[in-house]
Amino acid sequence: QVQLVESGGGLVQPGGSLRLSCAASGSIVNIMSMGWYRQAPGKERGLVGTITSRGTTNYADSVKGRFTISRDAAKNTVYLQMNSLEPEDTAVYCCNAGYTLRSSGRYLEVWGQGTQVTVSS
Repeated sequence: QVQLVESGGGLVQPGGSLRLSCAASGSIVNIMSMGWYRQAPGKERGLVGTITSRGTTNYADSVKGRFTISRDAAKNTVYLQMNSLEPEDTAVYCCNAGYTLRSSGRYLEVWGQGTQVTVSS
């Protein structure tokens, strides 16, 4: 019932910035939280940051102070502003949403397809 559409990835030089967007579609659900995870080559997928429906944020230690997650509740869209990017930030960034069905209250999760972020000179 929910689909995620990501955008904003690309190639950036070290020290640069990128902004990722993730829009969720689905009118019969209540979105509880949205967030970003990333997976670098040869590594497991890990948390970047999440934001709840109340605006509470959580970040991985490696991105604190550099990345900011925000949301537009009216558009069911979450943004990830990434500043001071480092080569170690190179990864596929995937959007995640946790939501409940309005009809049953059942909790589900959905993942986006991912967007590549490459930090290189």
